[in-house]
Amino acid sequence: MPPLRILVLGAHPDDADYKAGGTASIWSRLGHEVKLVSVTNGGAGHHQLSGEALVARRRAEAQAAGAVIGASYDVLDHPDGGLLPTLEARHQIIRLIRDFRPDLILTHRLNDYHPDHRYTAMLVQDAAYMVTVPAVCPDTPHLQRNPVILYLSDDFKKPVPFSADVVVDIGAEMDSLVNMLHCHVSQFYEWLPYNGGYAEQVPADDAARRQWLKEGMQHRIRPLADRHRDRVVQTYGVEKGHTIEYIEAFEVSEYGALLDDAARARLFPFLPAVTPLGNTAPVEDWEDLRDDE
Repeated sequence: MPPLRILVLGAHPDDADYKAGGTASIWSRLGHEVKLVSVTNGGAGHHQLSGEALVARRRAEAQAAGAVIGASYDVLDHPDGGLLPTLEARHQIIRLIRDFRPDLILTHRLNDYHPDHRYTAMLVQDAAYMVTVPAVCPDTPHLQRNPVILYLSDDFKKPVPFSADVVVDIGAEMDSLVNMLHCHVSQFYEWLPYNGGYAEQVPADDAARRQWLKEGMQHRIRPLADRHRDRVVQTYGVEKGHTIEYIEAFEVSEYGALLDDAARARLFPFLPAVTPLGNTAPVEDWEDLRDDE
């Protein structure tokens, strides 16, 4: 099977890795091609810097973060805090998707606190299906089929809470995830602590900062596994499922291609296979079972 092509579309530099960096690390390590994208330029995410200086800094941080796992990380030119779901922006996303030809797209949900997150989700939704229409953006060859689209996890409850359709154990990827986020110095050690009122907690030493960030990410991610424990157990089995601490979770978008069992096995080859009874089995057992049918 050829390598998968995974496209993660976040609104800002650091959104893609913040929500899917652990799973992206697994894909990349297994030889699949991962492309991380920030739809905005990140030029508003700081309390002291702004304009081109901040944009250049955040673009460099994003590229360094992608390099940690061997992924590309592109930063588009839409203004941070000023993204709008215009026809021009939609066509840009259509061309981006067509050029990369992803098997899977990950992005935000439509209900979110940040307008850039919402409009990134809307742009992906509006590009879905249209990527297969030859008369739309005819300068870029159309796709033969719509990619699978999954949403990144969030905690928002209205109008509909996030539903974990796919969960991935990222315990072994925690260091890779932290190393990616550690590259976003302007965010995790400057802007977010300032904006959140905890700037005095940030260590000065680089190694201490990394450990502080790791502990913070573990604290943030750990509740996700408990919140979706039923899905974790269903995916990994009872014995292992109850011991998993850190996951990334994704929700199926109805605007993308169907994520059936075959698509799930292809896009997430590192997950336990799903048997017809809804239990989990080693991949080799599942292959034997399909051969027998």
